[in-house]
Amino acid sequence: MNTFFELACAEAEKGMLAGDGGPFGAVVVKDGKVIGKGHNCVLCSHDSTAHAEITAIRQAEQKLGTHDLTGCELYATCYPCPMCLGAIMWARISRVHYGCTTDEAAAIGFDDKAFYQAFSNPDSNVFLTMEHHHNPQCHSLFKKWMELDNKVMY
Repeated sequence: MNTFFELACAEAEKGMLAGDGGPFGAVVVKDGKVIGKGHNCVLCSHDSTAHAEITAIRQAEQKLGTHDLTGCELYATCYPCPMCLGAIMWARISRVHYGCTTDEAAAIGFDDKAFYQAFSNPDSNVFLTMEHHHNPQCHSLFKKWMELDNKVMY
């Protein structure tokens, strides 16, 4: 386990010192082997989704040729943000090991509490306004999806 944390920390330090993003690194492990690694690349890629966990998941999925990482574990330098947690769940990663807590991340300026609060109480979301619109085209697309013979559920 320490080896995987060392790799995640090395990734984080590499990215941090290069100015790629914050002090975050992650590795995806399957059967005791690293199949994906990444660090935060938000600043260098101009991509707000380029968090360490997302980068590592993308690399692992490409290596395995699948979107399903069932049986994999993720090692991260910090507790994942809500976006990364969602990606981890969609990838079907079974276990996350993390080094620093959300409180520790907040202490260095990365405070995700407002995001967690927005998800737990959508009525208090201060980031954006969500509006539902009844749209026949959208409903038609869903109906077409249900009628497809070659659809793959994920």
